[in-house]
Amino acid sequence: MLSDSATPDDWHTPAELTPLDGNEAFRGMDVGTVLDFWRYAMPDLRTNTTRGLLAEFLVHRAVGAVAHTTAWESFDVLTPDGLKVEVKTSAYLQAWGQPRLSEIRFSRLRGRAWNPEDGGAAEQSYNADIYVFALHTALTHADYDPLDTGQWGFYVVSRPLVEATRQASLGLASVRRLCGEPVAYEELADRIATCACQPLPFTP
Repeated sequence: MLSDSATPDDWHTPAELTPLDGNEAFRGMDVGTVLDFWRYAMPDLRTNTTRGLLAEFLVHRAVGAVAHTTAWESFDVLTPDGLKVEVKTSAYLQAWGQPRLSEIRFSRLRGRAWNPEDGGAAEQSYNADIYVFALHTALTHADYDPLDTGQWGFYVVSRPLVEATRQASLGLASVRRLCGEPVAYEELADRIATCACQPLPFTP
């Protein structure tokens, strides 16, 4: 948060992000590239944290997004039309052994908006224009393929409908009531555009 005495000249502003291609070498190491780091940091696309990032990547690509949101943004994807999209992820299977399939729940629908100038908001709020609930549908580890977009189902809804629930998390039954049937990856961009233009309750 900017203090009362600080001026814009006092800020430590990061340089514009230059995308990496993975071949960049670490200095001071005999062997080591950015690709080696990526392999170390994300060896398993099934883990909760990485699966969430993977779902955000899929939505980012589906809508043709150009900008990459920063870690402190209160939404996950910015579409070329300026829509703020929040991506929530769940799955039946985890990266560890489990006696039964996981209950599907999408959490942290509300959050405190934050920016470097003002800090965090006093109250939690719904901060995206569109919510995408991404469900990985594999039911056995033998079938689980994190690189197969056909194993995802995407439920899409506008903020007013999520906000009307006044809930911080939603189970699958509630998501289905809000969104209707899920769409496949190739239909995702069109469903997001439709929800943005017609943020009305789904009628079966």
